[in-house]
Amino acid sequence: MSFSKIKRRDFLKIMGWGGVGATLVGCDLPTTVTLEEGKEKVVSYLMPEEYVIPGVGVWYASTCQQCPSGCGIHGRVREGRVLKLEGNPASSVNKGRLCQMGQASLQAHYNPDRISKPKIRRGSSLVDATWEEAYGLIAEKTANISGSKFAWMTGSISGHQSVLLQAYLESIGSGNHFVHETINNAVWAKVSQDMLGDSNPRIRLDKAQSVLSFGADFLGTWGSPLHFSTEYAKFRTSPRGILIQVEPNMTLTGANADLWVASRPGSEGALALGIANQLVSKHGLSMSGLPGSVQSLIRSYTLDETVTATGVDADRIADIATTLKRRSPSVVLAGASAQGHEHGYQCVAAAMVLNVILGNIGKTIESNGEFAYASMAPVSGNTQSLVSFSQAAADKRFDVAFFSGVNPVYTAPKSLGLKESLANIPFKVVFSHFNDETTAMADVVLPLASAEEDWGTHVAPYQAGVGEISIQQPLMEPLSTETRGFGDIVLTLLKKRKESAYEGFADYYAYLRNAFSTIPAEHKNGASDDQFWADVLAAGLIDVGVKEASLKVKGVEFDMPKEMGNSSAMVLAPSARLGFWDGRHANLPWLQEAPDQISKVVWDSWAELHPSTAKKIGVKEGDMVKIASASGEINVKVYIYKGVHPDVIAVPLGQGHDAGFSRYAKDRGVNSLSILDAKVDRMTGELALYSTNVKVTKAAKTDDVLVRFGGSETQVGRKLVSTIPADVYERTEGGDHVA
Repeated sequence: MSFSKIKRRDFLKIMGWGGVGATLVGCDLPTTVTLEEGKEKVVSYLMPEEYVIPGVGVWYASTCQQCPSGCGIHGRVREGRVLKLEGNPASSVNKGRLCQMGQASLQAHYNPDRISKPKIRRGSSLVDATWEEAYGLIAEKTANISGSKFAWMTGSISGHQSVLLQAYLESIGSGNHFVHETINNAVWAKVSQDMLGDSNPRIRLDKAQSVLSFGADFLGTWGSPLHFSTEYAKFRTSPRGILIQVEPNMTLTGANADLWVASRPGSEGALALGIANQLVSKHGLSMSGLPGSVQSLIRSYTLDETVTATGVDADRIADIATTLKRRSPSVVLAGASAQGHEHGYQCVAAAMVLNVILGNIGKTIESNGEFAYASMAPVSGNTQSLVSFSQAAADKRFDVAFFSGVNPVYTAPKSLGLKESLANIPFKVVFSHFNDETTAMADVVLPLASAEEDWGTHVAPYQAGVGEISIQQPLMEPLSTETRGFGDIVLTLLKKRKESAYEGFADYYAYLRNAFSTIPAEHKNGASDDQFWADVLAAGLIDVGVKEASLKVKGVEFDMPKEMGNSSAMVLAPSARLGFWDGRHANLPWLQEAPDQISKVVWDSWAELHPSTAKKIGVKEGDMVKIASASGEINVKVYIYKGVHPDVIAVPLGQGHDAGFSRYAKDRGVNSLSILDAKVDRMTGELALYSTNVKVTKAAKTDDVLVRFGGSETQVGRKLVSTIPADVYERTEGGDHVA
């Protein structure tokens, strides 16, 4: 193929650099670099006779794929096998740090339960097939499909994977791209866009003297935790910043707070407005710039009104306002527990109003700018897409659906009816590393290469004022010859639909190699194409900059409902934890064995219950309780502690998978998402994850023990320590031991 036959505008679009007025020296490009050439010049550790010293490890840069944060990593490779991962110090996202999920990526790579061959449904069973059979069946089912009848659900996606995916959707004429993430900050993004004109503002913890967080677990699962943990360390240096955390159950961030306030789910917005009232009425701060209706709303939340609405002590409310005023500049955040209601938008908007009143906009909340290449920009997931897809599937709108980077059958509450609705889609294709609840319903399963075996480019959803494209490169040869990289699969599918546009690319590596040879010259600093590519691989990233922008406060009106749910009912809090994330890592033994940051529980689920509530129900730690909602019930063991609101029972996410997921996740714990009601935030359509009322009762006792690291009062039958009564010891002088 001669690339000079393609229109320059179309070629730039294919390469991902379109839409920015890029200047190229010419469109006659060199011959594509093949994978074999790539092995020789790029991943040289695969040629041990020339480059590898036995017993000596070499570090290579890549990108972590364990969560949407997009952290840069270095992989230590010795004799052709990757042995250790650490953070890439050059990455602005994680600055050399790597969390336990990133470390456990090696267990996903070497996991014996990985899918090793394509599978096609024959009758009621999935059977092994060849790639030619799988590609042929997909091509047959999509050959004459109407664009409106095709859908693709992915997790958060960016970079050249996003470019190719959009190209495939365009080849079919479909705009049905559903991007799903259970753990997200979608409501914060919507409020920020509406009130500031930027959906992803930069949060400067390092400039703040005080932080008020309404359920934003920025050290655990909210936003970009490793980036925020670095800025948090600066926030805690002299003069030491003050952290106030308001949430229904304690998170990792809450455990580090100077003041932790237990809130009933749904009352966060009322508390924010009450604090705003104190800042205006007692400390003389201005409400200018806010709409008149919002100013009236703030005036209505007097101290007495706020105490009634939230149950928080009046002195505490006043103290929080005083701290924010005195310890300026401050920053106010709102996360999962604040957004997880039918009025979640209003709760988050109330928190943003505090930032406006406190004068934080432009100081501790800045513009992040706009990523320069729109087609590669990150597309962040949410739960609204899950709701929309479920409704469309129930209405039989799709004939073909693809799924990649998601397990919606597990993450969707049963009340959505997604599992039943999938039966309405005649042909389903799942791209996956492992068998899970969604692959079990597929007609074709395509086995993916691991993150340590694949090529890719990624743009982190949260970057601190930079525009880094992070490179993902293989750290070793594939463990199976029958797995394929995501980019390679999509490129092959595209060739079957638009061969003339993509026939010149032997594989995804060749596509990326050409993409970086056509990047606008200002990013190359005068280097040749080969040297530039080698430099990017060595660094693991390239900063292409951002379009500068500034924040401007907009007059957004909102109200706050006076009635915020049934105050006499218990509320289920499906809290996220660093580790299992949304359940995708429950098949990794390292993370099963790693103690929870709060409860120290391992290999199981648990329900967090306040001591006063436990006494009322009549249960003690380790007892089994039944949690029943209008949508179902789960039985789980109790962990009793004071870091949870008395009206809340919190069951962390991640466990409760079907047996097909993994030998390590089989029959472990419960899935708290499964019994949630199908309520949504009225403004954004996001699932209201913290709004399900439940009834909690004592369940039948079992022989199972709640195992906690360093906290168990039983040896679980292991006889690690033998004991002897004191009187027997004295009588036998220690010679007659009794077990």
